[in-house]
Parts: sequence; structure tokens; C-alpha cells
Amino acid sequence: MTDAVNARWQSDLALIADAAKQAGEVALGYFNQSPEVWWKNEGRSPVSAADFAANETLEKILRAARPTYGWLSEETEDSAARLASETVFIIDPIDGTRAFLGGQALWCVSVAVVHRGRPVAGVLYAPALDELFEAVEGGPALKNGEPISVSARGPETVSRFAVGEDLLKAFPAPFRSRIERVRHVPSLAYRIAMVADGRLEGTFVKPTSHDWDLAAADLILARAGGELTGLDGVPVCYNRAEVSHGALCGAAAPRMAEFLEGLASIRSS
Repeated sequence: MTDAVNARWQSDLALIADAAKQAGEVALGYFNQSPEVWWKNEGRSPVSAADFAANETLEKILRAARPTYGWLSEETEDSAARLASETVFIIDPIDGTRAFLGGQALWCVSVAVVHRGRPVAGVLYAPALDELFEAVEGGPALKNGEPISVSARGPETVSRFAVGEDLLKAFPAPFRSRIERVRHVPSLAYRIAMVADGRLEGTFVKPTSHDWDLAAADLILARAGGELTGLDGVPVCYNRAEVSHGALCGAAAPRMAEFLEGLASIRSS
């Protein structure tokens, strides 16, 4: 990567970090205040006034600063125009809306810059936890300004793995015996960040996650020494016409092959 390109992404990282903090403070103003709620996806997914307010803040800041970048947000009607852009913002104004509405602190603002299908700058801001994760292509992953890295636990130890209990029961016995199942983490982006900072060795991601759930966390995990891939081992590609994804695995890179082998029964089913 050239110095000029690196400087560009560094500038973008500073921009999205500031925007995420501002949006997070806006959302925090609605936290535990019973904001108005609507239902989308045929009544399966809640969206609140806080989601829309945080999205408006992000859109106002980011689109003004980078008018040539495309835009994809969970809370903005999608447009095919973004597909003509090499570089796009991919946004989830509140990842973990159910947790937010339930008064749980584990939710975050997710903002990524994606260039030619892969994230080059990413931020997760969890204001109720006072935690900021950030990464830029070619640089370290940081949590509140300090470098983070994936767990160094090897396969000879029990692995902390986030997965549904029913799914774990379907795994081959040898794999299952080496797994300590971690209780549900309501924000998918934050759960991937937990792999990045070593609290988990890996996580399974159910089918139908979306670009906005993944893009920022993907880069943070990668720069911390991890990977996020399909069950075939192929990295995730962003800013396609189809923004949802199949089953995925996020893990410390040295453990990925082991976890993918354990998950093979899901891939073949």
C-alpha cells in the first residue's frame, strides 16, 4: 500500500471515528428513555427513533465530508447507485437494537469504509460501555487507543465459542467436547470484536447477516490477527447487489481451519 493511499484511509478512519462518537451520543440520549419503536421485515425486527436519529447524524456528517462515496445503511432505503462507487460507507447506526431497547449496554454504532469490496477503515463505538474499537488497513486494531489481538489459546485448550446451544448439540462430539459455549451476545458486530480482543476464540454467524453487521468488525478482527469467512473459507465481499450473507465463522486465524472443520456438518446440511 502506498503512503498516499494509507493517508487517505487514515483520514477516513479519523472521520468515521468522530462521526460514530457523535451518533453514539445521540443514541445514548434515547437509551432507557422508551423511544418510539416500529417493526420492519414483516414484524421480525424492531427499529427505534434512536436508530433513525443516529443514522441521520452519520449521514449528515459523512456524506458532506465524502460526497463521492457510496452509501449503504440499515436504516436508509438502499439504492443501486452505490454499486457504481469503488468506495462506500457501510453503516449500522445501532447494532443490537433489541439489547438497546431492553436496557442492555451491549450495543454499538458500526461504521466502515469499504473499497473495492473490502473494508479499509472501521469503527465500532459502544457508548454505554465507553468502548471504541477501530482499525485501518495496514494498521493495528485498537480498543480505546490500545492495541488488541486475538487469543493465543491453542487447540489443546477448551475454546470459548459463541454459538447457539441447539447448534452446538449438532456438532461432532470431538469438536463439541473442545467448546465452551458463550452465552448470547446481542450485537453481532460486538461479538466479532470480542474475538478480536481475545475474549472469544471464535464465533459462528448464522445465515442472513448483512454488510452493515459485519464490515467494520471484519476489519477490526483482521487487524487483530483473526479472520471472518464463509464456511468454505472464502472472505466476505461487501457492496454487492445482495447485501446478506450465508453462514460465517469469525476466529483467531491460527484456529480457523480447526473451527471450519468442526462446522463442516453445517456446510453440508
